[in-house]
Amino acid sequence: MAAKVFIDGEVGTTGLQIRARLARRDDISLISLAEADRKSRDARLDAFAAADVAILCLPDAAVHEIAAELQALPCRVIDASTAHRTDPAWEFGFAELDAGARARIAAAKYVSNPGCYSTGAIALLRPMIDAGLIAPDHPITINAISGYSGGGKAMIAEFEAGAVTGGFVYGTAQQHKHLPEIVARAGLSRKPIFVPQVGQFAQGMIVQVPLHLAPGGPAAALDALRAHYTGQHFVQVVDRADMGDRINPQRLNNTNMMELTVDGDADTGATVLIAVLDNLGKGASGAAVQNLNLLLGLNEAVGL
Repeated sequence: MAAKVFIDGEVGTTGLQIRARLARRDDISLISLAEADRKSRDARLDAFAAADVAILCLPDAAVHEIAAELQALPCRVIDASTAHRTDPAWEFGFAELDAGARARIAAAKYVSNPGCYSTGAIALLRPMIDAGLIAPDHPITINAISGYSGGGKAMIAEFEAGAVTGGFVYGTAQQHKHLPEIVARAGLSRKPIFVPQVGQFAQGMIVQVPLHLAPGGPAAALDALRAHYTGQHFVQVVDRADMGDRINPQRLNNTNMMELTVDGDADTGATVLIAVLDNLGKGASGAAVQNLNLLLGLNEAVGL
């Protein structure tokens, strides 16, 4: 029997991407509301009650409004917003985080999908801490660039209308919404400095973390990544040369893959950790489908 899935907010950027991934599957039955009912509390609650799994693709405030009502319903929930990413009642939906992550996600009633920037940052930093290459209070800086689709419909419209050209840097006040989950899920005790950018391209992402390590640091960091992600399908550790001289943030677009690598100077220990992913794939809708598969007891790669 097909699993019944309701996407609350299916007409947003992430919701549309999730729907596209699920619509072609015969093991999923999508519950959709008529346009007139999409903001109706009663119609939405009826859809939640009928679903095996609901996926919230809503602004944080709207998630908080509906979340309490879902506790009395049997459906399991994946939240694609920022609202619950550090909430201990919600399992963090990064299946490659550690050896027990998949089992925790599969058993959870509530799963919080990671953010796009934080997926790359956590993927790079957690193995460094676990391997003892950096301490939890190490001073960290994170530099990242994303396609403009990460800003949602309003930003997409700005770029596609030509109102923004060349991209921009933002979030320099160090209050970016992804910082709490990076601290909590990477195992940091000190908030990093994070400088995000939006590029003149629709989707794709590069996250970079520069580190001062001991001599030989780049090789040690690469070894730590390889050890952490051995046997993973969607997170691959590659040689720096595999990405080419100029790393293309769009190299993994329309996939749920993330590639990690390391560069730097072995003599000084100056090290750069690098993650490439699709901000709409492993950074959003692809990860949500991966988590949905785990909740349903399926191979996590189905439909991806």
